[in-house]
Amino acid sequence: MSRPLSLAALTVLELTPPEMVTCAAEAGFSHVGIRLIPATATEPRYDLVGDTPLLREVERRLADTGVQVLDVEIFRMQPETRVADFEAAVATAARLGARELLVAGNDPDEGRLIDTFAAFCDLAGRYSLGAHLEFMPWTDAKDLRQAARIVEAVHRDNAAVLIDPFHLSRSGSRIEDVAAMPPSSWRFMQFCDVPAALPPTMEAILAEARAERLFPGEGGLDLLGLLRAMPDDIPLSVEVPTHTLARHVDATERARRALAATRRVLAQFDAMKSLSA
Repeated sequence: MSRPLSLAALTVLELTPPEMVTCAAEAGFSHVGIRLIPATATEPRYDLVGDTPLLREVERRLADTGVQVLDVEIFRMQPETRVADFEAAVATAARLGARELLVAGNDPDEGRLIDTFAAFCDLAGRYSLGAHLEFMPWTDAKDLRQAARIVEAVHRDNAAVLIDPFHLSRSGSRIEDVAAMPPSSWRFMQFCDVPAALPPTMEAILAEARAERLFPGEGGLDLLGLLRAMPDDIPLSVEVPTHTLARHVDATERARRALAATRRVLAQFDAMKSLSA
């Protein structure tokens, strides 16, 4: 079985969701990520939740291209969150054929965050979707250990931790801790690269995360070691925002470069596995 490779929304965020599907197909991806709910107040908000004309256009392009939806984002667990308010978006994700939902922890009360995430997992489970808590150092699920603790506490079969090599590095988490966790902790992972040196401030880390990452294999992260610590053939969502490059390279070409770089790393990984077999 070939490993699913998905174009993450953040890689080509200047495109509309239907355009992202077309871009994923033209670049050679098997899957795409759809951002139903904006991550920030400055991002465009698309009328995608429910039976809308734009959603039907996304469905048409998925059908025409054969591209599938891997994940839908971004569901923020905040102090005031009412999980029932997410049901229309979760139902839309299921309608699109998504497998996974991306969750951010934005509640400093960990006990309440656990309760909210558990309720969200129950909602996702009713639609046969996985719920992935992505740790990010500027959120209230700051690193791998905290995210793993929260996921373990909810005791839901569809709850998982989402690994992004960027956040693994910038949060000070370790590949050794990834390898020590059970394979059931993971259902898909994100993929990118950055320089090994950490930026000096959290503001700089956040700016790097949203705008200036590197294609896999072009930075200083141990991506081969991370792949070795994860289950074989786990789907990869290639999330590589490159705003400087985007000034003179269009979205489809950037997506092609991101996919080519990912495939080079995977080829190195396969070669490494063959030598150790």
